[in-house]
Amino acid sequence: MNSSLVEAPPLAAAPDLAGLEPVEKIRRRWPMILGGALTLLMIVGLARELFGSGLAGLSKAVPVHPLFYVAFALYYLGPPTFDYVIFRRLWNIPAAGIAALHKKRISNEVLLGYSGEAYFYAWARQRTQMVAAPFGAVKDVMILSAMAGNAVTLLVVVIALPLGINLLTPEQQQGAWLSIGAILLMSLPFLIFSKRVFSLPKASLWWIFGVHCARIIAGSLLIAFAWHFAMPEVPVGMWLLLSAGRLLVWRLPLIPNKELVFATFAIMLIGQDQALSELMALIAALTLVVHVALIGGFSVHALLTRNKA
Repeated sequence: MNSSLVEAPPLAAAPDLAGLEPVEKIRRRWPMILGGALTLLMIVGLARELFGSGLAGLSKAVPVHPLFYVAFALYYLGPPTFDYVIFRRLWNIPAAGIAALHKKRISNEVLLGYSGEAYFYAWARQRTQMVAAPFGAVKDVMILSAMAGNAVTLLVVVIALPLGINLLTPEQQQGAWLSIGAILLMSLPFLIFSKRVFSLPKASLWWIFGVHCARIIAGSLLIAFAWHFAMPEVPVGMWLLLSAGRLLVWRLPLIPNKELVFATFAIMLIGQDQALSELMALIAALTLVVHVALIGGFSVHALLTRNKA
């Protein structure tokens, strides 16, 4: 009997191809997964600070001057608003993008530095019809933000350090000079290899750099006026000097114990140790409260929008 006529054994049941997802479809989900994971981490981080000592500053007397809250609100809204101006010009993002930029800011402050950029990149990748390749622009804006911070810090150093160098201990003076050198060294590679580092046109890069400089200067002015309206007995000029000192302390990389250095400088300049400490704790607590309120509001809005869809 011809073996070719022998009936072959039945094949095992093939899997249902309809239940399998293409690899490309799975890959397209990663921005949504990353964005959702970072949002959950933000909520966990905020809850940890909320139930820790984050709200201790609210137990003290709060300022009664209404302009304090106006200045604080403008100071808080500054970073995402300036970012929105940048990405509105680059990508023409809708007004809804301001929520993603607030989350970017909160992630950077509550989680790890630049985790907010990862969140915003994932948000942009979910909207590929808005921008085809968002990585280059997000990278350029992030680098220019750091370079603008370095440039403004060096400008403040040139103006303020000759006036305040005697307020620092010899160790702190050495750290300040080393930090200035470190800032210059960190900025040089981006200037030397700018054509390989940056993706955007030169005109856009200079414009973004200018917007970042304006953001940093505006933030320093607004926090100084918020401090002044909280403690009006101290002249606003003193608060402006303290704001410049705050920028220096937090931007210079090789200054140890930044909180202690800033507190020492503030007490020497302003005095009123207890009142000043309470004011700083109050602003930190108010910032945390607004973070929590915004994340809660954005989460509720996302749930309602999803249900309607």
